[in-house]
Amino acid sequence: MIEIIEEVHRSGARLDATLAALTDPEVCAPSALAGWNRGDVVTHLARSVDAYLWLLAVARTGAEPGPRPGTERPAAAVATELATALATALATALAADLRTRLARLAEAAASMPAERWDTLVTALAGWRHPAWYTLHRCWRELETHHVDLNVGYRPADWPPAYVTWALDDTLGALAARDFPVARVEAVDLGRTWTVSPTGPDVVGPGHAVLGWLSGRTADAPPTSGGHSLPDPPNWPLPPAPGWS
Repeated sequence: MIEIIEEVHRSGARLDATLAALTDPEVCAPSALAGWNRGDVVTHLARSVDAYLWLLAVARTGAEPGPRPGTERPAAAVATELATALATALATALAADLRTRLARLAEAAASMPAERWDTLVTALAGWRHPAWYTLHRCWRELETHHVDLNVGYRPADWPPAYVTWALDDTLGALAARDFPVARVEAVDLGRTWTVSPTGPDVVGPGHAVLGWLSGRTADAPPTSGGHSLPDPPNWPLPPAPGWS
């Protein structure tokens, strides 16, 4: 568990360094996500950490610590509140808010009793996973939305450890859904995955494959024989085979 806690810390530190360099006008500039500015992305990340803290509290105590983040108010009310906050918040304030929440998450993870990490919790989308998977979800959010800020951090900058885990997770989920790609080879990672009995083979750098699967790169990676690739489903997917 220490390793994933450290990975989340490193991802948060890289993102914090990026945010520290942004001016107020740059925070209000468009992100790579349609309809979102950079401040929206940072605020979304902060609220996601709140959700992970809530799940860890459920795992630790067996009880819900108040209303679940993201469910206690209508979405329109939250959107209005965020728009108002972004109109007045400084870049440093948004960065500090996210930094504070990540520090709380680190504290919550460090204090979690070892026997509680396997406790099943329920994602807002309805699927269940062990409490330890919450940290992997946070890792994925930090790395993915760092790219979404559109400030120079690219899929090629993703750490190999993150790309390897995310491909394991994503391709396992796609295999369970019979996604029509036969084989994926990440040439830089020395890893190969079998996904489906039929379909083209995908061969390329791991970050390029993950960027395609996650919708963070415009170009699909190369295939054997130049075959066209299917469109990936909405990402991220619930893990497979999953936990009941």
